[in-house]
Formats: sequence, C-alpha cells, structure tokens
Amino acid sequence: MYAVITGASKGIGKAIAEKFIRNGFHIAICARNKTELEATKQYLQSINPDACILAVACDLSDAQQAIDFGNEILTAYSSIDVLVNNTGRFIPGDVSTEADGILETLIATNLYSAYHLTRTLLPSMIAHRKGHIFNMSSVAALKAYPHGGSYSISKYALEGFSKNLREEMKPYNVKVTTVNPGATMSDSWKGSNIDENRIMKAKDIADIIWSVFHLSPQAVVEEIVLRPQLGDL
Repeated sequence: MYAVITGASKGIGKAIAEKFIRNGFHIAICARNKTELEATKQYLQSINPDACILAVACDLSDAQQAIDFGNEILTAYSSIDVLVNNTGRFIPGDVSTEADGILETLIATNLYSAYHLTRTLLPSMIAHRKGHIFNMSSVAALKAYPHGGSYSISKYALEGFSKNLREEMKPYNVKVTTVNPGATMSDSWKGSNIDENRIMKAKDIADIIWSVFHLSPQAVVEEIVLRPQLGDL
C-alpha cells in the first residue's frame, strides 16, 4: 500500500510517516529542507529496509512544485491509498498589525499546497475508487483566538476546502477527514518554555490517523478534534 505525507521531515509529519512505514507501507514524503528530508528518509529506511521511499525536496506553496511532486508520485506508485496534507506554517499575529504579505504566505502554504497536490492525485484515486485524504487543519479553524491572525484565516480556508472535498468524493469511495489538533510538540513551539507534559505529542496525531484509516469501508470520520488534556493554551 502507498501513503503520501507532506511536510514529513519533522514533527507531526515525521511521526505520521513513521507510523505508516512501521506498518508496511511504501511512502512518498516531501519537505523544503533537502538535508533534513534526506536524514528523515534514512531514518525511516532503517525502520523498514524493504519499503520504497520517494523523498522529494520541494516547496508546496509553489503551485507548480506541488503539481510536479504529485506527478512524480504517480510515476513511481501505481495507486495512492493515503494522502496526508500536512504541509503548514504558523506565524502568530493580529490582522490589524501583522506584516504585509503574511496572509498571502500562509494561504499559499496552508491551503494552496493541499489544493494543488490533491487535485493532481485525485484522478488516480477516483479511477481506482479508493483512497483516504487527511487534511491537517487546526483548532484555530474552529474558533477565533487572540493573535490568530492570518494563520487562523488560512486554517478556516483549509477547513472549507476539506468539507467541500468530502462532499465531492462520496460517490467515488474516497474518504476525506479533517484533522484539527490543538497544541502539539513540534517546531511551532521551538524555543518556548512550554512544559512538554502540558501539550500533545506528535505521535498522538499519527496514532489517531492510523486508527481512523482502519475503519470499515462503510464508515468515515469526517473531522477529528484533539486537544491537550488540560485544554488549549
């Protein structure tokens, strides 16, 4: 079976890639940093030497690079069973004071990346009448909060994309799930003094995606919401 995980060189994406590779999947992964991506590939290959791993350094906020990555996947793998649109970027701020261009940057990274890659892979999923798409959103798409700014706006947009895609894919047996994590230990918290016991682990997100993927063909979880046990920060 074949899984595609974007933004897979660290954090949540890396944890998801590890979950699938440990369970016998061949995978395609991408990230912007070539050095970090190659290190991740070597780590994953050590877990399962028999797995095929396609690792492509690219910036999915650029539409053409997203399309090119999708076409490379279709050339390498006969079908796609799982697509995890995990590429994302967090920049806190207020709409009234954040720097010019932040909205465009975050929309391109958090929405357009998923849009263009998904559109490239969908014809194959539709033709095979199978596949499960996970769109990594955020609790920031469920409720506005201070300093959410353009990040929250971009995640609300991704939520809309995911909901529309869910409706469109029903006749083709392609499942769509929106994943809305709260605070999770990842690069977004690098340099902070947060107690790691206060927020979720990246593995928590990987575990819930794996569980949802294994429901019967007759069932789909449309939306996942995960928060730290003590609530949002």
